[in-house]
Amino acid sequence: MKAQKRIILAMTGASGAIYGLKAINALTHLNYEIHFIISQIGEQVIAQETNRSTQDLQSTLDHVYRPEDLSARIASGSFATEGMLIVPCSIKTLSGIANSYSENLIQRAADVCLKEGRPLLLAVRETPLHAGHLRIMAQATAAGAIIFPLAPAFYNRPQSIDELVNATVGRMLARLGIENELYKPWDKQND
Repeated sequence: MKAQKRIILAMTGASGAIYGLKAINALTHLNYEIHFIISQIGEQVIAQETNRSTQDLQSTLDHVYRPEDLSARIASGSFATEGMLIVPCSIKTLSGIANSYSENLIQRAADVCLKEGRPLLLAVRETPLHAGHLRIMAQATAAGAIIFPLAPAFYNRPQSIDELVNATVGRMLARLGIENELYKPWDKQND
């Protein structure tokens, strides 16, 4: 039997909890072992923006970690994963990652991915951006992170918010090399 692939997924306090929830659903459907972290503000955002409870969500996940648990196995480079997504990613979290400042498990797990050469996708949710935001995005990119602004595409003519979210999450997963059916690439639109 083939071993299940492991991935880390974190949610922070930026708006856009629906993207994180959709990513969890997609990765679960694709049979990934999800190692999940959510910030305290991220828990509040889920409650404000969706009809899901954090407790209900966490009960469906393989492994759940508290953000203050810096002794968790995902804080070590010896614990192999396929990489990490932070969806949505707040500017505060981005800043910590860009500056190699690991004050919590989300930032530490991200730093581990970078130091081990594993993919790290930051689904940044902020607008408008000022020069400081752009500077730390460039720093994170220089360290190896993938900056993926939560900016939906419209070439596929979405008919609902769910279709917009699906396509965006599908593009995120594809960027990490995870095949999925949540969106159609540009060249497959007429198939």
